[in-house]
Parts: sequence; C-alpha cells; structure tokens
Amino acid sequence: MARSSSRSNDWGFPRWRGYGSERGATKVRMCDRHGCDKPGDCPAPKSPNSPERWYFCPEHAAEYNKNWDYFQGLSAEEAAERERQERRSASGYAEASHYGWAGPGDGRWTGDELRALETLELESDADFDAIQAAWRRLVKANHPDVKPNDAAAAVRFQAVQAAFEILRRAEEKRPR
Repeated sequence: MARSSSRSNDWGFPRWRGYGSERGATKVRMCDRHGCDKPGDCPAPKSPNSPERWYFCPEHAAEYNKNWDYFQGLSAEEAAERERQERRSASGYAEASHYGWAGPGDGRWTGDELRALETLELESDADFDAIQAAWRRLVKANHPDVKPNDAAAAVRFQAVQAAFEILRRAEEKRPR
C-alpha cells in the first residue's frame, strides 16, 4: 500500500511558499494553429461578439490579427457608438498610460515630468544641466520685475517655476 507524502516545502513557514506552488506539473495550453507546438497564450476571438477564443502563440496571433476589423458589419454610427462606450468603460486605464512601452521619451520620465519638460521647451532626453539652463533663461525672460504689467508673463513665470520644481524633485529621487 502506497503511503501519501506529508512533506511540505514551507519548512514550517507558510509564507515562504509562493502562491500556487503545488508540486504537480503546470498545464500549458498549446497553440491552436495546426502543426504548431509552441505555447498558446494569446487569446483571439473566433468571431465578432463571441466569447469563444482561439489561443495562439505570438507569431500566429500576429498573423491572425493582421486583417482583423473589430467594427466589421457595423455602420459608421454604430461603430462610433461602440467605440464611445468602450472608451468610457476603459477610462480608468488611461491614467497609467505613461507607464506603457512605446510612449514618448525613453522611459525615465512620468507623464507629469514630460509635460514639465514641454513647459521648459526641452526634449525628453534632456539632462538636468540643460533643465537648469532652460529654467534660468525662461525665468529671466518672464520675471514679474522684468515685465511688471504683463499678466501672461506672470502666468508663464509660475508655470516655469512649477515645471522646474517637478523636475528638481524627480532628479533628487533618481538613484545615483
């Protein structure tokens, strides 16, 4: 008679064990493309408005989606309404869009910092010395003592000061 194993991997400390760390083999779904033996971890709809999905490897998912038209069979008004509804329901994801790949810049700056760089009329690859030089130039040009009765210059001066403060704090937090 076989004995069941009572051994555990946690050595008495349950939090050492990761979530879902069972001893059995993990199940891998294979690509649904005939003849492909790669893992299929990219779901693709079988037809518009259908909950059924194909599961392809990244290469076959790209091939499948190449000519996919999400709005196929809808009139222009229906397509615009569907897009409006989906943008409204996904509006919470738009906040973090600056964390995504392929955004502006090289990944060093957040969205607020990129807007601050635009205020200082700089590109996203500017270093802190260029930021300080642009700040000094714009502060001198828009200072209320230099342009005492110009409301637009006062607003511009405040925007430049706020932008520099955002970038200065980001530079202080940056690891050396």
